[in-house]
Amino acid sequence: MSVLVLSSALGSIVTMPMAGAILSQVSKPVFVRWTAIMAVLGMCGVAGFSLTHSYPAAVASMFLMGMGIGPWDVAMNLAGTDVEHALGRSLMPQFHAGFSLGTVTAALAGAVLSKLGLSLAVHLVGAGVVILLLIWWGCANLLGEPDRAPSSTRSTSPKCGRVRAALSAWFELRTVLIGVVVLAAGLTEGSANDWLALGIDQDFEVAESIGILGLALFLTAMTSMRVLGTRLVDLYGRVVVQRLCAGLAVAGLLSFTLGQNLIWVMVGALVWGLGSGMGFPLGLSAAADNPERAAARASVVSTIGYTAFLGGPAFMGWLAGHVGYRHALLAILLPAIAALFLAPVLRPKPPATQSS
Repeated sequence: MSVLVLSSALGSIVTMPMAGAILSQVSKPVFVRWTAIMAVLGMCGVAGFSLTHSYPAAVASMFLMGMGIGPWDVAMNLAGTDVEHALGRSLMPQFHAGFSLGTVTAALAGAVLSKLGLSLAVHLVGAGVVILLLIWWGCANLLGEPDRAPSSTRSTSPKCGRVRAALSAWFELRTVLIGVVVLAAGLTEGSANDWLALGIDQDFEVAESIGILGLALFLTAMTSMRVLGTRLVDLYGRVVVQRLCAGLAVAGLLSFTLGQNLIWVMVGALVWGLGSGMGFPLGLSAAADNPERAAARASVVSTIGYTAFLGGPAFMGWLAGHVGYRHALLAILLPAIAALFLAPVLRPKPPATQSS
């Protein structure tokens, strides 16, 4: 299972750095549709090879699915920043709340279908059909591409020059530091999704449902912060909100990992969830402050964040084999504290300096 999960993560990590360069050539609706098709083909491959019990083919299919999901994520987040720019206010946290609601809905659907005895193959193919229908409908309603430069300038620029310009974002200090903030957010969210419930079950010898309740508290708090956080950003700015959330994440992690009482651990899960909700969307909004460089910078930030979101929990699982699930999660404290002190990099840059 670890190899299957990691193969999907590797697929995303391989393709996400190229998303910015490709998005300088094609529109977001076209890009999202094609990457969604790639992801669904990977899902269908997993469905088919689950019937033949071909493990290497399933690993390859998971890799293909990750190749689609990663750049798809970059493009749809950029589409979200287009809406922010058009309206002149923060909305990205609410879009990520939609992402959180999607994960909960998918998990509940999976539980119900499993209870009904539906096969994994039918489940995945059916989910793939629903995904493509939603994507086609959603892409038809995206905003038009914002004007970044005269079309003549774009068309006469050598392709290798545009690719070089997109990849140059990897050498921008502010962009990489924003990526570190998103990395911390990815670690805190991804590790909780995979290990929070198991940590409660392992250390307190309670019913499995209690561990699931702890995860539900985390997810509910995170989603609530994303729904309400846009108002906080508009009132106080990204830096203040990021400091607040990073501080809550640190406090919640300490309570969850070191608490000796189940109630304190549950409170820790709730506070941890509140602190995990805003780092990822705020980082992507900051990366896209300048529309001309938004695709390249969001590609860098998303790659760094998803490396942590998808790969970090696998490392936590290995560490948990040595120190236990809850104590393994203490490893997240260092990046969470770093995100607290790096909050100023999220401050919007003056228009005169946005291209630098």
